Amino acid sequence: MAQDMCLRKAKVNQRLKIRTVSADGELGRRIRDMGLIPGTEVTVIGKAPLRDPVALRLRDFTLTLRNSEADHITVTPLED
Repeated sequence: MAQDMCLRKAKVNQRLKIRTVSADGELGRRIRDMGLIPGTEVTVIGKAPLRDPVALRLRDFTLTLRNSEADHITVTPLED
């Protein structure tokens, strides 16, 4: 079984399923409003040269997150 990890630690081209979003308040609401809710499948499609931000593909759009935001999202890798 795959080990849960922080979204920041995911590799490029890795498929993931969001398990939890631990951010509270305004940040938590904003993350959820972007569609990052438990059960959503995402794919890491790229990272900036200094590893921040990270680009994600979910549903039918691309989204970028700062590492400080990605730290609040726990994911599980999906097997191909």
